[in-house]
Amino acid sequence: MSELLNRVCSVGDIKEGSSKGFQVNGHSIFVVNKHESIHVYKNSCPHLGIQLEMLPDQFLDSTHSLIQCSMHGALFRIEDGLCISGPCFDQKLTSIEYKIIDQSIYLSE
Repeated sequence: MSELLNRVCSVGDIKEGSSKGFQVNGHSIFVVNKHESIHVYKNSCPHLGIQLEMLPDQFLDSTHSLIQCSMHGALFRIEDGLCISGPCFDQKLTSIEYKIIDQSIYLSE
């Protein structure tokens, strides 16, 4: 049986050092492009389960080096989603598996 894939966006839609939020099959996710590596996470802070951004597509701190929760300022490493500062210290964002096919990002259903 073939795997069903959901196209999120083109890799080129997420500029280096930026992030963007999406709704896929009723789930809120976000994508970060850092050092030409793509990272996809569920848009939910492990502290309260709320969405991370206050403004659309603003998931990163002012230096664009960490993911930041807009509610309590928790900071997460981009490469693995580990909280390094804030009320959910040492917890992780939920990463989402993806594939890149023909320069597009796809999620498994």
